[in-house]
Amino acid sequence: MVQLSNFITSNTAMSKSLFLFLSFITINSSFCISQIAPSRYWIKFSDKNGSPFSVNAPEQFLSQRAIQRRVAQNIAIVENDIPVNQTYIDAVAATGAQILNRSKWHNSVTVLSSDSAQIDAINALPFVASVNAVALAQHPVVDLRNKFEPQTDNVYKTEVASPSISNADYGMGLNQIDMLGGIALHEAGFRGDGVLIAVLDAGFYNVDILTVFDSLRNENRIVATRDFVDGDLNVYHASTHGTMVLSTMAGNSPGQLIGTAPKASYMLLRSEDAGSEYLIEEVNWASAAEFADSAGADVINSSLGYTEFNDASQNHAYSDMDGNTTPVTVAADIAASKGIAVINSAGNEGGSPWFHISAPSDADSVLAIGAVDEFGQYVNFSGKGYSFDGRIKPNVVAQGKDAAIVNSNTGEIMTGNGTSFSGPIVAGMVACLWQANPTLNNMELLHAIEQSAHQYNNPDSLMGYGIPNFSIANLILSDNLPADLSKDELLTVFPSPFEGDITGIFYSALDQPTEVRLTAVDGRTIYFEEIFCRKNTSSIYRLSLLQNLAQGAYTFSVTTPERVYFKRVLKR
Repeated sequence: MVQLSNFITSNTAMSKSLFLFLSFITINSSFCISQIAPSRYWIKFSDKNGSPFSVNAPEQFLSQRAIQRRVAQNIAIVENDIPVNQTYIDAVAATGAQILNRSKWHNSVTVLSSDSAQIDAINALPFVASVNAVALAQHPVVDLRNKFEPQTDNVYKTEVASPSISNADYGMGLNQIDMLGGIALHEAGFRGDGVLIAVLDAGFYNVDILTVFDSLRNENRIVATRDFVDGDLNVYHASTHGTMVLSTMAGNSPGQLIGTAPKASYMLLRSEDAGSEYLIEEVNWASAAEFADSAGADVINSSLGYTEFNDASQNHAYSDMDGNTTPVTVAADIAASKGIAVINSAGNEGGSPWFHISAPSDADSVLAIGAVDEFGQYVNFSGKGYSFDGRIKPNVVAQGKDAAIVNSNTGEIMTGNGTSFSGPIVAGMVACLWQANPTLNNMELLHAIEQSAHQYNNPDSLMGYGIPNFSIANLILSDNLPADLSKDELLTVFPSPFEGDITGIFYSALDQPTEVRLTAVDGRTIYFEEIFCRKNTSSIYRLSLLQNLAQGAYTFSVTTPERVYFKRVLKR
């Protein structure tokens, strides 16, 4: 871990070539330098002239794993891969300003300074393109609920884990993976082995001691940590948010919670300052994503989003959600251009005056994840689409209401609300899908996930393409398709156990009539409907008002002209 971190320390730099459109920032290089000090500033350079590095020798600034990802996906090494010119950084440091982070994708550094003369000196350097104030160094601590949690009552509640009905013993996490057709991938041996997930968040309090992460630590699958806020390697503090996020993927306590990628490896990267909201956090995000890229990450999960700031002059407008404008969105798209599957939560502003998605989920190459409840219904806190330029956002949805997560203080499994959890639930499944299809590129993977979703042919602004089915996505991507694909369909039913509602998703490879039934063990038909299914689409069936059904086993079935597909479910 130390070796990897040290390698990246010399690499967190960037190129300005894809960042020429920051006109939205109202503070520019002519800002008033008499503002309250100390403050943090974003210094962008005009070029990378005189760099000792070359795109022809990437091993000097990229890990072998990062190079291999590019080779596997036929991605060229380009100028924005080259680190920031160290001579320029040294000249900035010589003014007395403290270097905080560097970003090669934005060809910049962030600095801390309490002396206006230092900023004047930096601004006068011939290779400095702009100097922008992006944060105060000191700030009041704000209520974290306002930053990370949707505005609903009883956001978190501790529950007793329901009995596992799966061989994998998913505990309270059963529904959130079963909804996505993920259990079949796990049972086939695809649990994220060999896939590296970078988690960008606000802190990972107690991940180093909680039992739910024992196997993660014991198997040395936390391969790197880095704090881009405080500038050190300790991420096990500052916030509980990243801990809860990580548990949906990496958690592994049989009978309590098994995450969606319990065998993946992880990098834990703190880019978010949970006590404030300033533009610098978007630049921190870029530096963290570059770290992840240089170290060879396959997947980035970010349960972070940006719209408004403590300094209102930095606020974004909905028109900035166009996939090309905000610093974090530009960085997210660059990360995707390097072959990384970038998964980002859509945000929890659906019920607020903003109500839109947040950056960087507006990026065109990012899979933005909205939230549904345990029955697959949209929940009103989930950020709404479309992007400002009319693209489908969010892309897909997963369970974000009453999602199973770890209590960072007690280690107990509880439930929580937010796209912060629906995002990583999907990200873990992306890792499993990539393990199953290792020769494919990131965009092929994400497109198949969209295609597998239940409303792919009729997307909307609330759930995008809908609830993905990773078993279907794997079928779409597999090199080992059945000889006659037209006779292969898949059925997913959730939740189980159910109470008042149950949902079935059926993928049909043909235009064909179907009969949908819910049947009791004594043969009684509880529900029956005839539905015509379209070719290569998923159909969704929602059965409600089942509260008065007796507890016990039932069969949910879909009958086609050729065969019957069925799932056994439990009523509690």
